[in-house]
Amino acid sequence: MAEVQQEVVVYNALTRNALTRNALTRNALTRNALTRNALTRNALMGNSFTSDALRDPQSRELLSFIVSCALPEDESFDVDVDGRSYRFDGELGLAPEWGKRNGSCGEKCQEWVSSCLLARVNYLGEHVTISIRGKNDALSSTRRERDQFDVPEASYYGNVFLETQRRFACLAPGERSIPRVCGPSLDDCVVDVVGGCDDVCDGPRSDGSYSNCRDREPLIELPCGTRIFPPRTDRYNTSVTVFLE
Repeated sequence: MAEVQQEVVVYNALTRNALTRNALTRNALTRNALTRNALTRNALMGNSFTSDALRDPQSRELLSFIVSCALPEDESFDVDVDGRSYRFDGELGLAPEWGKRNGSCGEKCQEWVSSCLLARVNYLGEHVTISIRGKNDALSSTRRERDQFDVPEASYYGNVFLETQRRFACLAPGERSIPRVCGPSLDDCVVDVVGGCDDVCDGPRSDGSYSNCRDREPLIELPCGTRIFPPRTDRYNTSVTVFLE
């Protein structure tokens, strides 16, 4: 079978403030105003909440990453804010249905885009090239990409569009920190680090990515390998795994 010739190598520089403190709030991009409407220029500018929010630089920063994660690279749109035009380009295409006329973003759409956003947070706001992989056709990787980006960092998952954001990560085997995302300590990290990916997820898959990651560590692992998780443990089959050079 011929290998899919697509590379999912992207820059990350989304600041934690844009994701958690200012945007996706009543004073900026409201989650309902975004997800219940199409991710298009007309829908955004036709909604007073989002059009006003785009006056805020951090809201524009967040929207640029949302569009990059959700829409494919052949889709983009411009919005005019106070006489200045801003361009928002698609890139990964994890939720292309959101950009269609009368589109919206349901639970799976929200989770895929959330995983992508969390994976692209950078503690210092610096541009670092990363490889994002996961159980989504839009995240197919080439052998060249896998050879170049061969250092697993962590897997990311959750839903940042909920009233109470759910932001999770698990560590790649042998890792004890995520300095790119969390900085010098996990204590005040933008994501809740649940544990090791080998413990809380299924996998790894052939491309090295993990899937079905949980928001809690297992209570026990039986001799047969079955893991028993606490009641009300949530599982995300929309997790993505980041690899570094």
